[in-house]
Amino acid sequence: MVHHISVPPILRIGGGALNDICEVVAQVGAARALIVTDRFLTTSGVPERIRGLLGDAGIPTEIFDGTVPDPTTDSLEAGLCSIQEHGADVLIALGGGSPIDSAKALAVLSLHGGEMRDLKAPISYRGPALPIIAIPTTAGTGSEATQFTVITDAMTGEKMLCGGPSYLPRAAIVDYELTVSMPSRLTADTGLDALTHAVEAYVSSRSMGFTDALALHAIRQIGRSLRRAVDDGEDSLARAEMMEAATLAGIAFSNASVALVHGMSRPLGAKFHIAHGMANAMLFAEVTEYSLDSALPRYADCARALGVSHSADSNEAAASALVRELYKLRNELGVPSPEQLGIARVDWDRAVPEMAAQALASGSPANNPRIPTQEDVEALFLSMYSPRG
Repeated sequence: MVHHISVPPILRIGGGALNDICEVVAQVGAARALIVTDRFLTTSGVPERIRGLLGDAGIPTEIFDGTVPDPTTDSLEAGLCSIQEHGADVLIALGGGSPIDSAKALAVLSLHGGEMRDLKAPISYRGPALPIIAIPTTAGTGSEATQFTVITDAMTGEKMLCGGPSYLPRAAIVDYELTVSMPSRLTADTGLDALTHAVEAYVSSRSMGFTDALALHAIRQIGRSLRRAVDDGEDSLARAEMMEAATLAGIAFSNASVALVHGMSRPLGAKFHIAHGMANAMLFAEVTEYSLDSALPRYADCARALGVSHSADSNEAAASALVRELYKLRNELGVPSPEQLGIARVDWDRAVPEMAAQALASGSPANNPRIPTQEDVEALFLSMYSPRG
């Protein structure tokens, strides 16, 4: 079998990497940049810092800070206008998953036209798109290294997975110094998101040796550093390890794909307006427990990499230790259940059939070690409503 590996052609990783932005813009052959970010990051001064660096290099740069959490088809309209008005030939995606996802969609729509709903999975888009330079400010989504974007259809409320080589950033600048000010809640949710990416890439039916190596290394680093980064945001080694792990996991799942956790988290996030990282964290333990017996050796490898099992342990013991650790992490890091978020039981039960159907339609659950039925997914949604330990 021939594996097709997709990785951003240009990767700059490490503290201070942001200072390479002018060189990276030159490498992609661009002359007019649009920074795609959000209003919170605008107040941090980072977009202006980038504009200043590029301005000093003679590269006209504007800022579009109108992206929103969980971007929708409607939220893209103003960005398309900004691209046209500035004549941008490169998009600098600055932020967490939502600004980067927005930039990916804008890069495609600005040249392809049409609607994102016409490009949702299983379509793999390979047509024209503006080049993207992705600069993540959270250590979790891995979006800077993936060929996917998630956009909510404003008409139907569906959280659409859109993928293909054209969404892959031309370059990624991964600078952990941009994450030092992240609050502990965001650090926990995005860190668990990265762990989900790594584990799902490793147990995916589409995994391969290349992605296995990246996924296991990411799991090791997360095992060493997640709690430390949550407890002390200024722990530079923990921040650096989490940032690198998120990118490694992003490359892994971009090539091996994700599975049932992500299939379920998209409709969950869309229906109840829950951030992607938190939605994954809410689902991770139950879905892993459900899937365990279908890939015991693989889940056992994940447990050993995470540091919760020893090489001498049986696969059964190691895999069980992984599930216990996921529940423990969820409780220690304060990941809420739907009930704790204030979602009424009647509203939850009413939404479950539709969320389950949308999860299966996304295609991601087909990569899961244990392929679920509609009834299985509904049961998993129902079981996660109240907190468990």
